[in-house]
Amino acid sequence: MSSHVDRVSRRRFIGAGGVGAAAVLLGTGALGSSAAHAYTLRKEGLFTLGVASGDPAPDGFVIWTRLAPEPFAADGRAGMPDRRIRVEYEVAADERFRRIVRRGSAVATPELGHSVHPEIAGLAPGREYFYRFRAAGELSPAGRTRTMPAASSMPRGLTFAVASCQAWQDGYFTAYDHMAAEDLDLIVHLGDYIYEYEITAGNRRGVPVPPQFGTETFDLARYRLQYSLYKAEAPLQRAHALFPFVHTLDDHEVVNDWARDTVIMGRHPNPDPAEFARRKAAAFQAFYENLPLRRSQLPSGPDIRLHRRLSYGRLADLRMLDTRGHRDIQACSYGNGTGRTRDCDERFDAARTILGDQQRRWLLDGFRTSRARWQLLGNQMPMGETDWDPGPGKDVWVDPWDGYAGERDRVLAAAHDHGVRNLVVFSGDRHQNYAVDLKRDYDDADSPTVGSEFVGTSLTSGGDGADMDDLGRTFLAANPHMRFFNAQRGYLSVNVDRRRMRTDFRVLPYVTRPGAPVSTRASFVVEDRRPGVQRA
Repeated sequence: MSSHVDRVSRRRFIGAGGVGAAAVLLGTGALGSSAAHAYTLRKEGLFTLGVASGDPAPDGFVIWTRLAPEPFAADGRAGMPDRRIRVEYEVAADERFRRIVRRGSAVATPELGHSVHPEIAGLAPGREYFYRFRAAGELSPAGRTRTMPAASSMPRGLTFAVASCQAWQDGYFTAYDHMAAEDLDLIVHLGDYIYEYEITAGNRRGVPVPPQFGTETFDLARYRLQYSLYKAEAPLQRAHALFPFVHTLDDHEVVNDWARDTVIMGRHPNPDPAEFARRKAAAFQAFYENLPLRRSQLPSGPDIRLHRRLSYGRLADLRMLDTRGHRDIQACSYGNGTGRTRDCDERFDAARTILGDQQRRWLLDGFRTSRARWQLLGNQMPMGETDWDPGPGKDVWVDPWDGYAGERDRVLAAAHDHGVRNLVVFSGDRHQNYAVDLKRDYDDADSPTVGSEFVGTSLTSGGDGADMDDLGRTFLAANPHMRFFNAQRGYLSVNVDRRRMRTDFRVLPYVTRPGAPVSTRASFVVEDRRPGVQRA
């Protein structure tokens, strides 16, 4: 297996939150494991947090695990010693591991929370594979994953789920059990994988919680502990073991409503810049340690690069965005503390950005050069306008793209001008389901529809939810481009073929107790070369 060391610049290792280059390369298997120590397991179980795979390519994927015999240890070290531990891995073409196609080892280091991220390459495209780890004589659960189809191929179809916003304290992760029962190629996670808030006995699950979870997350040990709580959930482990995930992050992986270098709403507005940089560095490192991410997503201190393209042959390009780390501070004094604003010209300033210059150029270049039939964007927050005022005025949130309307217009105009064949945006954050037409200009009633957006609700955040509420009625009255609203919990199930895309809004009647059934509340299609959403 090629190490791809040359793909990682030296800069990405310098100041990486205390993580040195050697620790990273050991954890990916790109360096030998001779520096690892023998480890005799004196506690029950190393693989309590499961296994995972992610970011598939035509020739491989990344596989992940983290050694954690005591995942809820208050110091965030998960019961592991301050030593490097050798972790072996196998990748097989069959679930009984009789046909091994890759075998190697990586080193779990204390600097990376004893996580490993081997990047597997040289495999056949469009194939199912199985993988597992071994450390200290213990064998991990097996995982299943897939490579992407060959770059030049035109696959018949792609099926994936879209998930976001999984607050542990708000409910059970039952939705992942239902995803596990589907025949998916991958799961796209749009952020808020954890929430930074303290967890107390007053949680919506109504279960006792160890006292170490009773503080907000600020430092690396506490972020690690929060991930351990979430990743110990059996439904989430099951989904990770069955399907490759593609991740980006939103705000709660760090702190509510942060914007590049600061926070202007929430509990801790206007933090000291150096203090906030340290908090981001800790949050990003824990994010990397606990998810199946490649070295190209390795944080460098308080910076992380998450925008990237994954291609499913010539059928679809999936572009994952980062609308947190490069944005300007929210417009209009952030609605004077409400998060909303009326008639604020600042949000239309074309110089203000939610993407940052580099990411925007990358996105627009992709519009111009991609030959894929479907252009899919994995986007954290709603891109389409969501007006609270059914009258002639506009009352909008300015944290999502409504606060950066000038850049939204620029992006959608570029998609239209470059003749993007089928632009479909998938968004999260809002804890509600929407089906939306994307308009080139939301201030022009005759503006053309240039794309489609599906906003997926939360898995648990907000508690049980409801089919319709007062906000939904307001939104449907005030936004003629919004074709559907629902405020239950759940996820999106998406099937794409050469002629159309179908999105099912999969919803659960409750999440505050386990075992909820799932149903399809509504289905919408986007037809090839016909922008906009239609009822299935």
